[in-house]
Amino acid sequence: MSSPFATIKLTMTWQSAAALSALFAALTAILSKLGVQNIDSNLAVAIRTSVIVAFAWGLVYLQGTELSFRSIPGKSWMFLVLSGFATGISWLFYFRALQLGPASRVAPVDKLSVALTIILSFVILGEQPSLGTVAGGLLITAGVLVVVLVR
Repeated sequence: MSSPFATIKLTMTWQSAAALSALFAALTAILSKLGVQNIDSNLAVAIRTSVIVAFAWGLVYLQGTELSFRSIPGKSWMFLVLSGFATGISWLFYFRALQLGPASRVAPVDKLSVALTIILSFVILGEQPSLGTVAGGLLITAGVLVVVLVR
């Protein structure tokens, strides 16, 4: 059975996928801010994570790729599990920050992850810095500083 997502995966560029990721991340910030009001932030993370788990496994079954689960190399397992822990910890702090502050200031600070990812991609992954990535990282950092420091 062919999935509608298979077509999307074949015709999508990394740029369009990244732009859609940014759009949905923005929606996530707004919807999370609205949802975390008057409840424990950790409970909010648990609810959100449960929805994500069900959604992700639903896609796996729709695509028919659940059997490839058995052939995942140990190294991939290790890094995916560590990534899951990092994501969970990030979300716990993100939801707490949304409870304590305005989304218009919390989300940009959270996006410092972009500048940090640029640095870590050079250091850990051995990617080569370019003028564009260095300048972009500096501009993101400057933008976050403006959001945080200028009232």
